[in-house]
Amino acid sequence: MADSYRLKGLRIQLVRELQKKGINDPRILKAFEEIPRHFFLEKAFSDWAYKDIPFPIESDQTISQPYTVAYQTDLLDVQKGDRVLEIGTGSGFQACVLAHMGAKVYTVERQEKLFVKTKELLEKIGFSQIRNFYGDGYKGAPRFAPFDKILVTAGAESIPKTLLDQLAIGGTMVIPVGEGDTQIMTRIKRISADKFAQEKLSSCRFVPFLPGLQSKHSAINVPVQNVTRVSL
Repeated sequence: MADSYRLKGLRIQLVRELQKKGINDPRILKAFEEIPRHFFLEKAFSDWAYKDIPFPIESDQTISQPYTVAYQTDLLDVQKGDRVLEIGTGSGFQACVLAHMGAKVYTVERQEKLFVKTKELLEKIGFSQIRNFYGDGYKGAPRFAPFDKILVTAGAESIPKTLLDQLAIGGTMVIPVGEGDTQIMTRIKRISADKFAQEKLSSCRFVPFLPGLQSKHSAINVPVQNVTRVSL
């Protein structure tokens, strides 16, 4: 896939914009400078990849605003070797940022068409180490739990207990929580087996966090049974 000096220059400009907005972690900034974000959009929209705005992608989803990706990543405080579960693979860019920082990334996508497209892309651009799953985000990835960090990239009405159960003691979850179009970015730390600390941060807007699967052969959602949610 093609890159160019002009697009590399746009990445540097984007990094400077993120710095002005308070993103100072050099590892995050380096990921944004080195990962060609235009690979995650259609070729005709390459320049839009480096504007600090969300942008539509496959299956009525969006690639998050660069600042939002950087901000959520910053809140996670990812360390090299961390096992990170991402709920909502989307374009795959967020997963690549986490992997670039040295995390072992497990990512779940409920939209089958998007899952297939993104998995192929990640393998093509050198991120085959990311483990991709087509599944219901509300179920997480229990086979690989516990996780040091969990990142949810969709707005949840409440916090799924199934995901809290998969968070390691001492681990951190970042999730947008709230009803309607606007949520509150929320950081949760697991203190012990049955104790969690919750920190409510800034308002945000994400696509809704939905249960079940959506097949590429049908626009009908396949519901999941026995979903348990909990508000801390």
